[in-house]
Amino acid sequence: MSDAPGFSTRAIHAGQPADASTGAVSVPIYQVSTYKQDGIGGFRGGYEYSRSGNPTRTALEECFAALEGGDRGFAFASGLAGQDTIVRSLLVPGDHVVVPSDAYGGTYRYFNKIAKPQGIGHSIAKIADVEALRAAIVPGRTKMVWVETPTNPLLGIADIEAIAGVAHEAGAVVVVDNTFASAYLQNPLALGADLVSQSTTKYSGGHSDVVGGIVVTAQQIPVPGFEDAADRIAFHQKSIGGIAGPFDAWLTLRGLKTLAVRMERHCDNAEKVVDFLTAHDGVSQVYYPGLPSHQNHDVAARQMKRYGGMVSFRLTKGEDAAVKVCSAVQLWTLGESLGGVESLIEHPARMTHASVAGTELEVPADLIRLSVGIEDVDDLIEDLREVLDIHA
Repeated sequence: MSDAPGFSTRAIHAGQPADASTGAVSVPIYQVSTYKQDGIGGFRGGYEYSRSGNPTRTALEECFAALEGGDRGFAFASGLAGQDTIVRSLLVPGDHVVVPSDAYGGTYRYFNKIAKPQGIGHSIAKIADVEALRAAIVPGRTKMVWVETPTNPLLGIADIEAIAGVAHEAGAVVVVDNTFASAYLQNPLALGADLVSQSTTKYSGGHSDVVGGIVVTAQQIPVPGFEDAADRIAFHQKSIGGIAGPFDAWLTLRGLKTLAVRMERHCDNAEKVVDFLTAHDGVSQVYYPGLPSHQNHDVAARQMKRYGGMVSFRLTKGEDAAVKVCSAVQLWTLGESLGGVESLIEHPARMTHASVAGTELEVPADLIRLSVGIEDVDDLIEDLREVLDIHA
């Protein structure tokens, strides 16, 4: 092939040649802990012990590196395990991180309750405001800028290219949590980010049956002192051991094969749900990057392929109405997480973001977050309509 293969071709084939011994078209599940050596130090294919390397995990890591346009991929037991490994690999006590004011509650909990007591400080900034980010940087100490875009749960959009310019000028690397967009809708490394992180539990796995995380490093990291980031992450992945197991890696690989077609349906459905919500009298505000009224819609249009399957909205009647709506729907499943084929509904203030109550990241009490699945969208809208007409 003269041209670079497209996204779906990479998702199906990158790192996944047919099995050499049997011709199996699906990567085998190497459910094994150790490997026979051909003499001391004679590792077959470089494998000695599955914490340091496993062929099924290698396939997933190579596939993700190809999808994100990066140098190397590293698969973990969860998204947070990957984030923790990034921090432990690249930062030391005394370093400082800029964290977004709208972020996954688990990410903030990690920086506030785990990293901070270990000597890694942080400041909170409105990551969609490049000048606010610039002001939050501590000269000589800020070594990392953490970005979510779209953000969880308010669907804020950050300008990755602009942020990369400011961060690199200050000597800091940029890490982008790409969970909400997935590699199909957005490629942060192509926009100047140095590392990309995902909870593969979400859209990449796509079926609510596996927990995992991925970290991909850029082909080149231009920030002095971080050129060996991939090697440092590889060392810490092996040494800490929070790796993806072979069956989890296999399930995630299976999910990646249909990511493109699923994301198109997620986006189609989300756009129609947004149209319904914006027209409903009981809804006071809808958060979705695809809306022309969104504060950074132009940035989203520039750096995303489409606008995703996540939607958040607020109710005119407040928190009590929001709780009732979440509990009364029939087709939407009340539950945490996102990105699966089934549609989920949740109350962030009492569920995924309860840990940030009372902080700068506290979310509105009347907020509802939707993960729009791939069911028939008319059924999803009718379920919402019946409940909103009663409670909102």
